[in-house]
Amino acid sequence: GVVGLERYQGCPIPDTDGDGLNDETDKCITQAGTAKYEGCPIPDQDGDGVNDEEDKCIDVAGLPKYAGCPIPDTDGDTINDEEDKCPNEAGVAAYGGCPIPDTDGDGVIDDVDKCPNEAGPQDNAGCPVIGIKSYEIAFKSGSAVLVASSKAVLDTAVSYMNNHPTVNVTIDGYTDSTGSDKVNQPLSQKRADAAKAYMVSKGINEDRMTTRGFGSANPIEDNKTKEGRKMNRRIEIKVQ
Repeated sequence: GVVGLERYQGCPIPDTDGDGLNDETDKCITQAGTAKYEGCPIPDQDGDGVNDEEDKCIDVAGLPKYAGCPIPDTDGDTINDEEDKCPNEAGVAAYGGCPIPDTDGDGVIDDVDKCPNEAGPQDNAGCPVIGIKSYEIAFKSGSAVLVASSKAVLDTAVSYMNNHPTVNVTIDGYTDSTGSDKVNQPLSQKRADAAKAYMVSKGINEDRMTTRGFGSANPIEDNKTKEGRKMNRRIEIKVQ
């Protein structure tokens, strides 16, 4: 017969969970385990369903697919690779984990680029710069009459707008500090309007140009000198 013990009425020591370890030495008598863990199952410290012997990230919950580790984030942008459309380039959630695009390739991302389809420098909000110097669009002192050389400069702006039919501009007029703002502000507006009128005469649609007058504000040179005052009597044309 089978050798047993008196306390088990002559039967062998039971093995309740059937794991080969009798109940007197098994610390988990209702769960099948291994001798290595004294009859208990292989532990799963992070509770992710992958036991510690197979889990490469035993302290962080993960997936069996990644050997017990979380879904990786290769580019470190906090968007896991399974949801990241650009897993090798850091990006943002709004663009599916891809970088914010730069449509015109000017180095200014579309989210801050005011001209996303026209290349331009960062210091002009990504908009192109018309190749003119503002002070070269000059006027006779105290008037809104363009000096002859100014028309050639405005022709550059006309050419630019013809070559960039989607671009609109602001035309800002300024005066020097001679006289009062009561006179200078409307004079600066008239100068802006005069520049616009010239460009309209050259075929540019007036709806593409917005004029503003700023009087003697924002001088670019010292109003105490004749040359400085000349440069401050100017028009600034900016791509919107």
